Amino acid sequence: MNHELVKPDVTVIGGGLAGVCAAISAARLGQQVALVQNRPVLGGNSSSEVRVWVCGATAHGINRYARETGIMGELFVENQYRNPEGNPYLWDLIILEAVRAESNIRLYLNTDVHEVEATGDEDERMMTSVTGWMMGSERKIRFESKIYIDCTGDGLVGFLAGAKFALGREARSEYGEEWAPEVADQITLGSTLLFYTKDTGAPVRYIPPSFAKDITQTSIPIRRVIRSGDSGCHYWWIEWGGEHDTVHDNELIRDELWAVIYGIWDYIKNSGKFDAEHMTLEWIGSLPGKREYRRFTGDYVLTQNDIISQREFPDAVAFGGWSIDLHPPQGMYAKASGSKHMHADGVYHVPFRSLYSVNVRNMLMAGRDISASHVAFGTTRVMATCAVIGEAAGTGAALCATMDVPPRALYAKHLALLQQTLLRQDASIIGVRSNDELDLARRAKATASSTLTSIAIEQPGEMYPLDTDAALLLPVHPMLSGGLELLLDASSDTEITVELWDTGRKENYVPHTLQVTVTVNVTTGSAQWVKLPLEWRPEEPQNAFIIFRANTSISLYHSTEAHSGVLIFFKTEENHVSKNLEDHATDQPVVLWSMQGLARQPFCCRTLSMSDAYSANHTINGYHRPFGGPQQWMSQPMKSGTPEWVQLTWEDPQTLAEVHLTFNDDVNEDLVNLHHHHTTFRVMPELISDYQVEILAQSGEWIEIVCVKENRRRKVIHSLDVPVHAQALRVTIEATHGTRYAELIEIRAYAEPTR
Repeated sequence: MNHELVKPDVTVIGGGLAGVCAAISAARLGQQVALVQNRPVLGGNSSSEVRVWVCGATAHGINRYARETGIMGELFVENQYRNPEGNPYLWDLIILEAVRAESNIRLYLNTDVHEVEATGDEDERMMTSVTGWMMGSERKIRFESKIYIDCTGDGLVGFLAGAKFALGREARSEYGEEWAPEVADQITLGSTLLFYTKDTGAPVRYIPPSFAKDITQTSIPIRRVIRSGDSGCHYWWIEWGGEHDTVHDNELIRDELWAVIYGIWDYIKNSGKFDAEHMTLEWIGSLPGKREYRRFTGDYVLTQNDIISQREFPDAVAFGGWSIDLHPPQGMYAKASGSKHMHADGVYHVPFRSLYSVNVRNMLMAGRDISASHVAFGTTRVMATCAVIGEAAGTGAALCATMDVPPRALYAKHLALLQQTLLRQDASIIGVRSNDELDLARRAKATASSTLTSIAIEQPGEMYPLDTDAALLLPVHPMLSGGLELLLDASSDTEITVELWDTGRKENYVPHTLQVTVTVNVTTGSAQWVKLPLEWRPEEPQNAFIIFRANTSISLYHSTEAHSGVLIFFKTEENHVSKNLEDHATDQPVVLWSMQGLARQPFCCRTLSMSDAYSANHTINGYHRPFGGPQQWMSQPMKSGTPEWVQLTWEDPQTLAEVHLTFNDDVNEDLVNLHHHHTTFRVMPELISDYQVEILAQSGEWIEIVCVKENRRRKVIHSLDVPVHAQALRVTIEATHGTRYAELIEIRAYAEPTR
């Protein structure tokens, strides 16, 4: 047996998406990182061993403009391009390659950390080492670092270090949470095993094992949804163990889940109730996907009230948007719905104080073990949210190691640096604007070859009968004047009533306060543009939520193309999923007003006033995702052979060593790594494909410094081999991946490399 000592700057224990993003972010900031994973693959519950799809703030399209950026965003977009079929093994590969691309990461797979050394009393602990056993290699490896990040999910490392934690459900009185029980208990969410099926094209028989459960003797066929064509995460509800100890009873829980899976397949194959003659089992998990165990206590405990009120934190470093999603303790045997959901009106914020231990001074945590109540954990636990939290924790760890300060001191004295570093990396802190003093673009004047100054969606496609209320969301910057024109059919002389609402918070996309109501007479006719005299001058730029009240005599027209900054909604009071599986209250605005998968087909309309919503200045205004408007530059429709450009001009020449470009990858599009849905495109149509970067030299000559073909990334950093001196910088766009518009979110320029 080999004994080894490794001394990285940062040790990350746990190779799920939280650990992966933590390790990559710390490595990109120049730290030597050890990423230690006790399994042979990375990805945690999303890996080919467990195969849970990666859910996040989009909540499968319930939230708008909510997809994660930063490292998790990179993984989503890469997977969409390379793995549109949702092959779980290719997803493993994408994660592995992302880690291996970072030269500062040393990866230790199959290495189970179960020894931790820490000093100090219970209120002031300090981790000095963690030790892991590498299975199959007979290597015992000791890791000594300045900073440790527990991304283990179950929180074993922090537990062994003496970190304070919570387990189970807090009493309602502790945090004043509506969904907490009256009395505290040890109940957690259960674990799940998944299975895959396939059609062989020929008859296949199935003989169940002796331990298969007869599910007809349980409530499962009555209380849950079973279909022969479903597999994978459609059966997320095969859950059990919430009334047990999900760690110490892991083997018991696995055996019960196996018995039920084989019993369900017996029911599908042999009951005669399903068309399953040619179906066979392709894969069954053997590693239970755990949902919940220890939650460490930080300087702040995130609660249900923080989530639902969308509380703003001065130390916000990440965001989420999945509903508070709690499951009955009995899991698949419960008479209640498999899950109940409480939604905020939009995304919520995660503070840095919830990412470090209250008593272990050099430990951060990321993933499902962060400092949150059981109820709040019901939303923070989903993997894409764990991933963005991981990036925040990894960034914090890197800064702590660089400055030799503990996380609490980073919060107290260097919070601005932490947030600005995250924003520079394209991690999203909703509503926080970049004010990076090193970014030379902030001092420049932005101009463009052309700018979209009004919205004209004029490519009619399918019709939409206005049998129920529908709506459009449009940016208003600075005002809506002269009204809006709407393309419609009227089967008889009638009238249409239209309401303009604000959305309240700038990160929300639901009607909040009624501003204007108009009713307009409409004559019988087809494909007629009807003027709606809506007038609104908000105090600051924001979105307008425009509702068209139901009228069975009227039909609207869907557009054949999407338009950045414009969304479409439909009012529905029906659940789209069986209440036996998911109980969503339809009076919650984000549920009541849904996009129904038609976000790329807005209604044909035209604004009649000028707008600054797409001006070139947005590329340097500090925002890099929609917030009270699209926050991007957008050109007029591009003409064949005529490129569009954005130019930054300085009063005095600048030295440029690095240029950052952030392109629009439509964060409204819901991407899932496995098989939840498919897009019709491998690359976002809005993304820029071909572009050049030029500088205006002191000689007055434009010099090309970058030329890119077939770009498919959102955030691109161009580090120059030799710094250049420039009076101006120009990004020239020649081609997109589908849209008719050139779109650019952000330009940054630095005199020195940022990595």
